[in-house]
Amino acid sequence: MARSQPPLESLRILVACVRHGTFSRAAAEIGVTPAAVSQRIRSLEAQLGVELFARHGPRLIATNRARALAQRLEHALSLMRVAVDACRRLKAPLRVTCAPTFAARWLVPRLAMYQTLRGADAIALDATQTLEPPGAFDVAIRSGVGPWPGYSAVRLLAEQGTPMMSPRAVPSRGRLTLRRFLRLPLIPDPRWPQWFEIAGIAQAKPRFVSTRFPNYELEAQAAAKGIGAALLSPVLFAELTAQGTLVAPFPWVLQGPSSYWLLWAKGSQESHFGRWVRSQFGASAAAPASVGV
Repeated sequence: MARSQPPLESLRILVACVRHGTFSRAAAEIGVTPAAVSQRIRSLEAQLGVELFARHGPRLIATNRARALAQRLEHALSLMRVAVDACRRLKAPLRVTCAPTFAARWLVPRLAMYQTLRGADAIALDATQTLEPPGAFDVAIRSGVGPWPGYSAVRLLAEQGTPMMSPRAVPSRGRLTLRRFLRLPLIPDPRWPQWFEIAGIAQAKPRFVSTRFPNYELEAQAAAKGIGAALLSPVLFAELTAQGTLVAPFPWVLQGPSSYWLLWAKGSQESHFGRWVRSQFGASAAAPASVGV
């Protein structure tokens, strides 16, 4: 049969007695009376079957066994304090749901930098198009026009669109004119008429590929493979144009009508992560602090 272990409080008292050398100082540290300390030590000696202290008036002389035990207990108690402190600091990951293109092209490349910040939230990221009801997530980044009932909302960035395509689709000599561009296949996007209008061709009749893609990220991949020209954001896809994977041959950039928004449940406290995202776009929570009803 296993022997019963002494109470943790008795072991703490032993450590304090060895450190201070008197019952009274140990009692003051722990917050009990010297008589209670003396009683605990007598009980501990009886349970262990060894003498722990030689008493000389008010002074205590710890035996070799007592010093060895106290040293190991001090280490164990230190580990316990570290574990408890870590538990207090540990927070559940912040549940962030984000539009797939924004996640892939803006958020994920910056997450490592964010995690180096003091007070950074641990992130559990879900890249999806669907906006779940409040309570299913802590922070959402979504595209749309609003309003967003039940959420506090901050506008981050207008959805932008300018034609991007594989470099192979651009003439090797001369430049790509709008007339030549109209002969190229386009990836379907309802914003094309607005873009042609700001480019000065209000009655354009382009031709489109037969495949439709569910998000801008897949449209960009299709454009890079030469399937067709896609209407993409020069901000979100700046890396691909810098690398030469895509080219953006025209200066006209469509703004909106949709935007990317930072959302969190109305009435809840804004997260460290949310404040950081706003700061990257210079977005103020007061404009608008709350959208919808």
